[in-house]
Order: sequence, then C-alpha cells, then structure tokens
Amino acid sequence: MSGGLRNRFATIVGAGVAGLTAALALAGKGARVTVLERAPAIRELGAGLQLSPNAMRVIDALGLGEGLRRISLRNEAVRLHDDQGRGVAKLDLRGHRPDADFRLIHRASLIEYLADAARRAGVSIELGQEVKHPPEGDLIIGADGLHSNIRAFLNGREVPFFTHQTAWRAIIRQPETALAEAQVYMGAHRHLVSYPLPGGLRNIVAVQERYDWQEEGWSHQDDPDHLRAAFADFAAPVRDWLAAVERTHIWGLFRHEVAHVWQDGRLVLIGDAAHPTLPFIAQGAAMAIEDAWLLAACLDADPDQAAALAGFEQLRRPRVTRIVRASNQNARNYHLTGVKRFAAHLALRAADRLTPGLMLSRFDWLYDFDPTGVLLSR
Repeated sequence: MSGGLRNRFATIVGAGVAGLTAALALAGKGARVTVLERAPAIRELGAGLQLSPNAMRVIDALGLGEGLRRISLRNEAVRLHDDQGRGVAKLDLRGHRPDADFRLIHRASLIEYLADAARRAGVSIELGQEVKHPPEGDLIIGADGLHSNIRAFLNGREVPFFTHQTAWRAIIRQPETALAEAQVYMGAHRHLVSYPLPGGLRNIVAVQERYDWQEEGWSHQDDPDHLRAAFADFAAPVRDWLAAVERTHIWGLFRHEVAHVWQDGRLVLIGDAAHPTLPFIAQGAAMAIEDAWLLAACLDADPDQAAALAGFEQLRRPRVTRIVRASNQNARNYHLTGVKRFAAHLALRAADRLTPGLMLSRFDWLYDFDPTGVLLSR
C-alpha cells in the first residue's frame, strides 16, 4: 500500500459485482467508502455466472478466495456439442492449467458474499438510493450497470445496436451428481449454454436469432413454453432441461460501444457502465472484478487523482475492447448454418483429436492475466 487512498472518501453508485468489489478493494487500501444502491435490498434474480482465473486472482488477493470456493463449484471443462448432442470439442480447463481456477456460482450468492465482506470491511451500503445525477464528493465511481446514469452524464445520449438475438435464462433443479462442466449446444441461429450450480441447481442461458425487438434487461418474464418451442428440435439433454423450466426471463441482446469517456478526474466508470459485453465469452463479471482491483491500485499508487483515473482508463481500455470483440465473434461462431457450420464443426473435431490444448491456448491472453501484478510490472 503506497497510501494514496488512506482516509480518502469515495462514493460508489451501484451494489452489483463491480461496485461491491471496488468497495472492498478501496476499503482494503484505507479509503472510506459509501455505496449507493437504488434497490431496497441487496438481492439478485436467479442466475448463474462463471468466474475465470483472471477474476479469481483478485478474489484471492482480497482475502475472499477460501470462502468463495465454499459457495461455488470448480468448472472442470467446457464441452461443445451440436444441436443433436454429438460432441464437437472439449476444452479441458483443469488439464490445460491445473492451478487455474474456473468457478461456477449463483449470482445471488456472490452478491451476498461480497456485500457481507464489504460491511465487515467498514463499507457503508445505503439502500433505496436512486442516483439520477452524480452525487457530491471528490471521487464518484459509476458501477451502475448497463443503463448507467453516470455514463450518461459523461457521454450523453447513446443508442445501442440490437443484435437481433434474444436470450432466455432460467434455473432448474437437478441431481447434485451432475458433472461440474459447462455444456454448449450449437444449432442454426441458436445456441444454449448450461452448467451446474451449488445446491442442486442448473443454470440455463438460451440464445435465438429473431427479428422481433425485445427489451434490454433481465427482469422481463416470459412463458417457458416459448423457450421450449424455440429449442424443440434439440436433442436430450437440452429437451429434458427445458421440460423442467418453471420460470424464465427474456431479454434482447444489444451491442454497446465501450464508453468513449470513462472519467473526468472526479467521476469514473467501471464494469458494465464502462464496457457492456454480450454474454458469449463469460467475462462480464470478470472484467468488473479486474476493473475494481486496478482502479483501487491506480488511485493508491498516485495521489494525483486526475492522473490516476486517466492512467486507469489507459490501462483498461485496450484489454476490455479486445474482450468485447472476442465475445462478439463467439456470437457468430455459435450460430453458423449450412456448409460453414459443417466445416467449422469438422475442423473443431479434428483439432480436438489432434491438438486438444490448442483451442484453449488461444485464450491464454485472457485467463493468464493477473490484475494483482499489473502495476508492479509496469
């Protein structure tokens, strides 16, 4: 700790993954932190998420790794299938990097865990605080998500691009004996991702290309029969999972630009407020966690706040832009049709058989990144 944050006041808007992790990182370096959350309670709708090693290195550095591992599962592999259940490829996460930790966790469990840790660290979390304009204070951190008011203040009105893709999410009950692996089923213009969660739960995210507009956001309920109909020609186990869905939410997928303006010397954006991403590379939460650690590190290392925030933006922009682009590319790869689909799956099967570690090694730049050592190596 260099002391740049000791006894400084910081206000964070938003008590999601980005905001709570930032609160912990700042408080750990001596800052006095208040988090403003518009919801009347810390709660999350049912959904799972994946935490990759780049995020887990921050969780460990915050002293939260042991507890988080107790409420999550270790993801052993990602298996790719076609829509009829035939294997296409296996990404062996444990075999490729035995010490790298990929976790599967319920979002609500993660939020509750981070909030409890933040309160123990002396962070004040104020609920029911609707922040439509930047609050007073010398350091305001906009962690207020996809429809960030802090981003709008810095960047003005922006219009995202509808990708003509709609996603459903659901959680079902399942036997706790299920393999701790992520399963991806790829069909023409559609794909489905599913993985187990602690407590005998299974997370499902299903994406379909369609041209009727859907609202952005996770809170819109839909009839589970619509989800089942969209994937009716997929083979087991997809049909079996969907038969068990009792409640589902639907949202339209929109492509947002990485924010043109991240900070102005007083206000700064992190997480989805700065760089919303499509859910095709499982890095939304991980990028937020990276942001939180590196923002605190930059502010602690340089007492000149304006310079520290500019340095944070310069440090983060290239990496998150690359991640967002990789996610956009995955969206296309999952939904191939006809000859392109046949050729792509044939190539993946060949690579899986002949060079099984090659596909995963293409993402070494993503997963091997260690946010906790960045400033030390600069």
